[in-house]
Amino acid sequence: MKKKLRVIFAFMTVFMLVTACSNKKEDTNKQTSASSYAKAMKDEPYSEEEFLLGTYVRIRVYDKDKETAIQPAMKRIKELGDKITINQSGSEIDELNVQAGKKPVKVSKDVYNLLKQAAKYSDESKGGFNMAIGAITQLWRIGFDDARKPAQSEINQALEHIDYHQIEFNDEKQTVYLKDKGMIVDLGAIAKGYIADEAVAVLRKHKVQSAIVDLGGNIFVVGHSNRGRNQKWNVGVQDPNKARGSILGTIKEADKTIVTSGIYERYLEIEGKKYHHIFDSKTGYPYDNDIASVTVITDKSIDGDGLTTVVFDKGIKEGLKYIENKTPDGTSAIFVTRENKVYLTDDIKDSFDLNEKAGYKKGNRNELE
Repeated sequence: MKKKLRVIFAFMTVFMLVTACSNKKEDTNKQTSASSYAKAMKDEPYSEEEFLLGTYVRIRVYDKDKETAIQPAMKRIKELGDKITINQSGSEIDELNVQAGKKPVKVSKDVYNLLKQAAKYSDESKGGFNMAIGAITQLWRIGFDDARKPAQSEINQALEHIDYHQIEFNDEKQTVYLKDKGMIVDLGAIAKGYIADEAVAVLRKHKVQSAIVDLGGNIFVVGHSNRGRNQKWNVGVQDPNKARGSILGTIKEADKTIVTSGIYERYLEIEGKKYHHIFDSKTGYPYDNDIASVTVITDKSIDGDGLTTVVFDKGIKEGLKYIENKTPDGTSAIFVTRENKVYLTDDIKDSFDLNEKAGYKKGNRNELE
């Protein structure tokens, strides 16, 4: 019996030594891999900035010898922006709107795919996101020099032309038909997300492992930080009460997109009252609720764009529920109220680092009406 016990003990000792050696080897391999990754990165990135899409677009690439990836990505951003805008005569979306009520319009694959995704969001949100909101947005023109508050009669008339169900798709011919002559498609609430995703796809095609794509309110952190393969990016979340670049808190993320939309971005002020640029399809006015900004963290920037508008429509309490129950795993949200309270989806309540010096406090979800 003693001999048998000695054999078992000897076997366990050998097994533990082998396991320890194996773990040590794995740790060494990980350290070597992390070290190799860090050596392949620059401390200061290759960087380029241009004014596109009505904002400053910046791409930063940290991989050594990958500077040449930036120009194709910038070219892709400009190409898509020119196709999608409704504020430039001759764009594909402009032509679609010109032909409303007249005939179907054949569009490029890029624009067709974007329109189909916009239609999907419009359906799933039951109009909370509305791709046909253009009759309203073009009436108010918030963010432009000719912005104004329309008469109620004008708003009532415009509301008759925002039924996204009146958009007809032909997948075989790749055509889109706006059946209502007064309809205007406006993809401003989703376009930057789509374009950010496409820019990231270009970088990945060029084997870029570590980069940041910044399209104003749309940030995409590609891969992990240049500090190491397992190091996440420390991403700042915009303070809705201060100039762009001021943060209310930070969160660590890797290979994710962080999209923020808020009432601070563009607004029209009349007699002390501010009218922001995110419109309610039911009223024809900007949403009038307690939300100052929404940040959505997800895998695709187009989803982040669409969801920020969807949850603006739902309000904080229902918006939190929607993100937690109706979106893919890994989708998170940060809501900021006009009273400077911050509400988080449960998955990030411990990982979001609130900058309390900025004057914000975390809200209690149980107190939401």
